[in-house]
Amino acid sequence: MTHVVEQLSLLWSNNIIKILFAELLAVETPHEYPTLLGAQTPQQANRPKDLLKKAFSSRQNAHKSNKQEQNESVIVTLVCALYQTALSTLTQLRMNILTGISQHEALLSKLWHYIHTHVRLKSLLEQLSNNSSSSLPDCQVLILFCDCASYLITILDDIEMYEQQLPFRLQQVADMGLFFNQLVFRVVWNNVIDIRVVANHSLFVGAHGLLTLLHERDCRRQYAPKNHWLIKDVKASAFLGELEHGKKAASLLLQKVAFIIPHKERVLLFRKFVNGEKAAMGLTESVFASPQSTLITIHRSRIIEDGYRQLAAIPAQALKGVIRVKFVNQQGLDEAGIDQDGVFKEFLEETIKRVFDPSLNLFKVTSEMRLYPSPTSSVQDNHLLLFEFVGRMLGKAVYEGIVVEVPFAPFFLTHVLGHHYRSNYSSIDELPSLDPELYKNLTYIKHYEGDVADLELNFSFDEDVMGRLINHELVPGGKAISVTRENMIYYVHMMAHFRMHTQIKEQSNAFIRGFRSIINPDWLSLFSRAPELQCLISGDTAEIDMQDLRAHTQYYGGFHNNHRVIVWLWDILQNDFTAQEKGQFLKFVTSCSKPPLLGFTNLEPPFSIRCVEVSDDQDTGDTVGSVLRGFFTIHKKDPIGRLPTSSTCFNLLKLPNYQRKATLRDKLRYAICSNTGFELS
Repeated sequence: MTHVVEQLSLLWSNNIIKILFAELLAVETPHEYPTLLGAQTPQQANRPKDLLKKAFSSRQNAHKSNKQEQNESVIVTLVCALYQTALSTLTQLRMNILTGISQHEALLSKLWHYIHTHVRLKSLLEQLSNNSSSSLPDCQVLILFCDCASYLITILDDIEMYEQQLPFRLQQVADMGLFFNQLVFRVVWNNVIDIRVVANHSLFVGAHGLLTLLHERDCRRQYAPKNHWLIKDVKASAFLGELEHGKKAASLLLQKVAFIIPHKERVLLFRKFVNGEKAAMGLTESVFASPQSTLITIHRSRIIEDGYRQLAAIPAQALKGVIRVKFVNQQGLDEAGIDQDGVFKEFLEETIKRVFDPSLNLFKVTSEMRLYPSPTSSVQDNHLLLFEFVGRMLGKAVYEGIVVEVPFAPFFLTHVLGHHYRSNYSSIDELPSLDPELYKNLTYIKHYEGDVADLELNFSFDEDVMGRLINHELVPGGKAISVTRENMIYYVHMMAHFRMHTQIKEQSNAFIRGFRSIINPDWLSLFSRAPELQCLISGDTAEIDMQDLRAHTQYYGGFHNNHRVIVWLWDILQNDFTAQEKGQFLKFVTSCSKPPLLGFTNLEPPFSIRCVEVSDDQDTGDTVGSVLRGFFTIHKKDPIGRLPTSSTCFNLLKLPNYQRKATLRDKLRYAICSNTGFELS
């Protein structure tokens, strides 16, 4: 059998590839060609000589006989069909075949140039509508290219792709994205291939796989222009209308390529799904009217323990309902709050703040202060149950639209989205978001020009775990397997896979299980990359719109939109505060420095400002006298000795009735910079 494999492997050896693709490899491809993007780089704009060469080259090519072109096309399609047959037949040797084809230094670049110049999308779609067989000549070329390019781009590191730009220039990669984005969209939207079978069609599978990979690389490190991936031929409203009417094409596209419609529209759709589920379960906004209301009692000194004990065991459907919280203070007495329904938002924020504290050792932080599950979390009793509980709590926050400032490592959010299970997922691509130093070292090994054996590496590594040296084998018996030039790429990927997946597999799975018990996994397919999910958790990264915030603010205690203090406040925020101070102000009141994704109309509870006359420990809410004094600006003296305070659980700013604008500005700036909240008065 070994000899048979050796003989078969000649088919994808470098020499045979050169012979079979001789016609294609002999074609002179221009260094730069007209881009589908319609954009021109500064270097292109300043090359009149190159333009003359292009024009001359085009004139020469025009004289090429049609017969010659046809012969070239026939040969290319036949050879591609040969290798495609080998890939589908010799399934156990698939990776060997892809490696042989992909590692030829010029083949894939030449093959893309052939597709770019010979395959017309409109013509291809017409052929497919008449005959959806994947054996069509152009289909064979496209499928082979997609399979090989997907394999190659998966193992390319950033140096090769972005700096060396080999084997594809970034312009070519962006053009590929446009071509395959349109192909995938048109095949489904125009029902070119029967909607019942299109998801398993070889051309769709290959094109979708490559498109997903190209989009994810752009998300991690941008190479394409803004809005490059949006389909502009169909309005988002029309697409969503088709979705509402239950059209299968729209549903499939949303599942496979959600990024073709704007992010804001997808967030709106997510909220619509949540509200629809709440309505179906009979959940209402009112605690007393809701049939599913759970009351829990939380002692201030045991927030995590009491919350876990009472909420971990209840069904997910009950957790989606109303949770009423009664706090018990340090003296063991029930706290009296302003709201009659409990302070779930405060409980949620306090729980999340404590469980994500790295000192608890459930989560660790990267060098960029991003959170991910701790590999040594087992020092905590029932750590996996705690992870599941944390996942449920974060899922509840997202479900209710409560933004929480918890920055996760992008690779971990990719796990939450489920992308790490894709066949073309590359651990090495996302390793920098966990361990930039390890990524740098592995890249060095990959590009090492000497004999890799000299580095004396094997498929294992030692790690200091709480003072003990632990040896981890990347594969069974890895300690006895040396790293060589032949298995170097495999070693690099296995090392990255171990650090990002194997080491924290149990913790990640428990967290994801809890999160997805609240958030429907199908809804997560709306978000195609980690930053989009992070925005859903922590709010918008855009600058805070103070006009929008003011338009959706409620006033109490005698304050109103035209009150002197309120006019001063908005003027200070708009004109005197920096962008950072605006974020600090928002965090001071709401506990999150970022605005809600869909604007402040979606902030729950609504942003509120109340006029207060006394300190927090004496504050019992509005009285008729306090409201009248606030409204008519009647005062005994300027409260210059008091600071603004807040109740983040109600998104409430408690503002003294200052008599001078300068006093308001100074006191507010001091309060938010000290991060005082309700703790300082």
